[in-house]
Amino acid sequence: MGKVRSLRIPTLALACSLAGAAAALGIGSLAGWLGSGTSRTVVLQQTLSQPAAAVSRSLSTPGFDPARIYALRSPGVVTLYSLFGDRTAQGSGFVVSSAGVILTSSHVITDAGDGGSPSVSAADSVYVEFADHDRIPAKIVGWDVYDDVGVVRVDPKAHPLSPVPLGDSDVVRVGQPVAAIGSPFGNENSLGVGVVSATHRSIESLTSTYDLVDAIQTDAPINHGNSGGPLFDAEGRVIGINAQIRSDSGNAEGVGFAVPIDSARRSLEQLLSSGHVSYAYVGISTEDLTPSLARHLHFEVPAGALIDSVLPGGPGDRAGLRGGTSDEPFEGMDVKRGGDVVVGIDGHPVRGAQDLVRIVSEVLRPGQKAHFTILRGERRLVVPVVLAARPSNPHGG
Repeated sequence: MGKVRSLRIPTLALACSLAGAAAALGIGSLAGWLGSGTSRTVVLQQTLSQPAAAVSRSLSTPGFDPARIYALRSPGVVTLYSLFGDRTAQGSGFVVSSAGVILTSSHVITDAGDGGSPSVSAADSVYVEFADHDRIPAKIVGWDVYDDVGVVRVDPKAHPLSPVPLGDSDVVRVGQPVAAIGSPFGNENSLGVGVVSATHRSIESLTSTYDLVDAIQTDAPINHGNSGGPLFDAEGRVIGINAQIRSDSGNAEGVGFAVPIDSARRSLEQLLSSGHVSYAYVGISTEDLTPSLARHLHFEVPAGALIDSVLPGGPGDRAGLRGGTSDEPFEGMDVKRGGDVVVGIDGHPVRGAQDLVRIVSEVLRPGQKAHFTILRGERRLVVPVVLAARPSNPHGG
């Protein structure tokens, strides 16, 4: 009997199965607290099962051909079995390098999100099973619980490898067809197709206390065991790692989410180079400043990231950023009055809370001094903020 980590709507359920009783982790939304680090680029050698030119020609023909994508890419998709004492987690993954590097989800190879503990422990052992049912041991390289990315490595001499190419999630558009390949409920190398339902979703994470931004929403079936598997575009390139489902029953019901491959690639590069991932941290919680809210609060700009709260002693607090001082109802919701509005960071425009999260997560790094352009009442100020490294629990201490 598989362990189904599912919660009632609006909580997000992970798509990985574990043996044992059900467990769940409640996560709060901290959209303004996110950040990231930078790393040197690691070039991965891409070795396809067919000559690159032939693959390019076959997948670039007009139309969407799931059968061709499956035939070309499924050899690079694997099933992972992670042992935690007397229980086993099963998930999916995909080969990204002829050196044996495999991408998956962090919750497939660790106990992240299992039982609510802030600490994360790796599986005692991990095995990779290929399409021919041959199973070999894998070594855990590292994991990133913030973007739910895991990396393992196998001996390239132990089994023939068919790396799959990584795409560009930044160009993904709503309505484009996608194909998901993985091992739902242990049924290895299963194909599901659908479309991109939405992009740039900010969703709760079950592996950390920080939101995951830029998630790809899809109606392609994502069930337990699909976690860590690839989401392909029509060209057969990976645009995301299947990670979560939104469900009130624990089953796929038309709303699945994938970690964007651009975020996963950043995690992969850092894990390969240093074994861990670092993120910058501001220590603020924000919400979208919409045109109607801007008029209501008498701001001169129609959009930005309105600071609700500032963590005492955090980088934003030390820099003098200000959060809201009073609550009031506005158009059916509660809003904070009195906080600063962030409209830019180091020349990057901030039009909402997700822009702030994205810039801190993808552009900035711990220790860097970033210049926040803010509105404080009728004044426009530039506030230097020295960023810290993201703590695992922003409420701790």
